[in-house]
Amino acid sequence: MWSFNHTVSNWPTFSFIGVPGLEAAQIWISIPFCLLYVLALMGNALLLILVKTECNLHEPQFYFLAVLALTDLGLSLSTMPSVLAIFWFNAHYIGLDACLTQMFFIHTLSSVESGVLVAMAFDRLVAICAPLHYARILTHSTVACLSGAAVIRGATLVAPLPFLLRTFPFRGANILSHSYCYYPDMLNLACGDVTFSGVYGLVFVLFTFAVDVVFILVSYMKILATVLKLENRGRNWKSLHTCACHLCAVFVFYLPLISVAVLHRYTQNTSPVLFTSMSNAYLLMTPLLNPLVYSLKSRQIQAALRKRFGVQRIIAGK
Repeated sequence: MWSFNHTVSNWPTFSFIGVPGLEAAQIWISIPFCLLYVLALMGNALLLILVKTECNLHEPQFYFLAVLALTDLGLSLSTMPSVLAIFWFNAHYIGLDACLTQMFFIHTLSSVESGVLVAMAFDRLVAICAPLHYARILTHSTVACLSGAAVIRGATLVAPLPFLLRTFPFRGANILSHSYCYYPDMLNLACGDVTFSGVYGLVFVLFTFAVDVVFILVSYMKILATVLKLENRGRNWKSLHTCACHLCAVFVFYLPLISVAVLHRYTQNTSPVLFTSMSNAYLLMTPLLNPLVYSLKSRQIQAALRKRFGVQRIIAGK
């Protein structure tokens, strides 16, 4: 697992860089990171509790939200040990098996989250474009099938990645550019011909994130076309408002993902501090902001919070 000192063994060891240039201030940097992780865990746990206990949230869109919250909990717990170990214990080293395990869960859960966002887009598509058939199409079994398909797809496509990496020797310092194990990062450190592994990584991205983005875009083009045909402007706004939370979740997930991909492509011209900050934001901001977005924008979640905890309305005029 994680170690304080680099020891020589037959198995390769990888090193996390932390925050370059700010090593002396790592204990202070850990305070906001720890706070953000706690908020992310509490926010998503709260969403799960609300969806489970509040009868008015027993609807398909909130079941998908519960799956999204569960996925965000998994993402937070996957990265939190290595990030906080660097800041608290100066534990910069991780063994191969532990690194591959962390990498598997990070990429699987990221793929699952993308799949759940697609399922939520489908939910909004049916609700707005075919409202009379919504109850017939979005049944409990449909929700379970779509959620299960997202999990199976993610686990199946990510499963070969650790085995591909184990076939390569790793020599030298093996310094990772993130505070967690990330497939492109590890592949850059591998010795030998990595062409097939690189191509498979590209196929994984295309069959998950690229396909999902296309489906979400097509869904919202159809939704927008349907809404614009409505004669009642008030109904137009109400229909679009039901999509606001999902659109925010989509941007919160994909913008950091695209940013990290771009930084990986042009990392030689990127500030190390900026690169480290963006890589941490990639997997921390999504679990942190999703509960906040739904608490601020969803009237049903706000009502459930007021009912359960006596929380006053957050946004004036809602």
